[in-house]
Amino acid sequence: MKRYTKMTRKEDVTRSWVHFDAEGQILGKLAVEIAKTLMGKNKVDFTPHIDGGDFVVVTNASKIAVTGKKLTDKKYYNHSGFPGGIRERALGEILEKRPEELILLAVKRMLPKNKLGRVQLTRLRVFAGAEHAHVAQKPESVQL
Repeated sequence: MKRYTKMTRKEDVTRSWVHFDAEGQILGKLAVEIAKTLMGKNKVDFTPHIDGGDFVVVTNASKIAVTGKKLTDKKYYNHSGFPGGIRERALGEILEKRPEELILLAVKRMLPKNKLGRVQLTRLRVFAGAEHAHVAQKPESVQL
């Protein structure tokens, strides 16, 4: 009996468009599902070293939910590279000004930390409101 593992080639990958509505969804749980879709882990022919994920559109990013006291206690840090150039922002502050950035950061940290992860992140489109620019691609809606 011959056994083998089928490895997907990059030429055989078929991509579809998936739509997630972030309204009322918990940030971390939503980010997990988005990351799985971008990596292609929800497909039967998942291959770790091949970029086989789908395109993801996220709407209503400004209406996500967080649990506990994360709005005030969770901090995000950036550094300019200069002495004393560290910047600290609370989750609530980012949610007010740029809600798309929150989902982008959460998903980015769940993807592989290599070239493959950077390519996968380019297929993520996040919008603060209910309208998005990818209606022509007819994304399939996913309920969580």
